[in-house]
Amino acid sequence: MDFQGCACCADVLNRRFDRRRFLVTGAAAGVSAMLPSLSFARGKVYEAMVLSCIDPRLQEPVRHYTHRRHLTGRISQFMVAGAAIAVVADAFKDWHKTWWDNVAASVQLHNIKDVIAINHRDCGAARIAYGADSVANWKTETATHKAALASFRAQMKERLPQLGVETGLMALNGRIEMFS
Repeated sequence: MDFQGCACCADVLNRRFDRRRFLVTGAAAGVSAMLPSLSFARGKVYEAMVLSCIDPRLQEPVRHYTHRRHLTGRISQFMVAGAAIAVVADAFKDWHKTWWDNVAASVQLHNIKDVIAINHRDCGAARIAYGADSVANWKTETATHKAALASFRAQMKERLPQLGVETGLMALNGRIEMFS
């Protein structure tokens, strides 16, 4: 009686083996066995957690920024509308706990050393949080983000003083101005 299921199971159950199938199956089993130790290396030290905005226009520029800093594969990421604004603005107070819970988990699971918060220009969340006048021109937009990022740094230092904190404001073209 022949098994009528998938081809790989049928070969095994109907005792039709060849070296190639044996090697492919063995290799797949070996990779599967290694994945937990590669992907979820508990105790591995990662460099940082990157806080950035959900805006699709910034996802690729943020990725390029972390790549240029040789952080690919060495960061945790947290994306939320407004980035640091979501952590400090009263308009998003219901989201604050989510940030603190996530950064605490990244400290515990990934042993991060730093947090890098990247706000961006033309941010709708900044407009929601602080009003249209707060982002009406380049100068006021910069001041709004600078103040939010300064508040973010202060809260980070108060709650998680062991972490370094970097903050920046990214233009839509990927240029970033860092604030300290």
